[in-house]
Amino acid sequence: MALFKTELIVEWGDCDEAGIVFYPNYFYWFDCTFQRMLRSRELGQRQLRSRFGAVTPLVDVGAKFLGPVRYDDVLRIEAAVVDWAERKFRTAYRVKLGASTVAEGHELRAWASLADGKLKAAAIPEEFKMLMT
Repeated sequence: MALFKTELIVEWGDCDEAGIVFYPNYFYWFDCTFQRMLRSRELGQRQLRSRFGAVTPLVDVGAKFLGPVRYDDVLRIEAAVVDWAERKFRTAYRVKLGASTVAEGHELRAWASLADGKLKAAAIPEEFKMLMT
């Protein structure tokens, strides 16, 4: 399991009127982290389509919020693919503020081929698995 790490700064627009991060932003940050993880392995969305003829749609997401996050906080997000199935894979996320974990989450993504503009579930290639671990 390869741990990927990235950082971001919480912007004013990420917060609600109480000055605390509005919860849907965590799901956006999880997706951004996943996309950064792909790019770090030269597997951005364009490369997934051209190299594998596939995309990775979300089929389940979840999060636990363990502490408040506010404007100007610098967050470190850690991500790793933690479970592989034939046609799906699960990525776990940990959001840290300093030494404290402030959120944990997951995404379950399907592997889908693109044929005639339609998505069809397909087996995840071993090459992709090797590149992600």
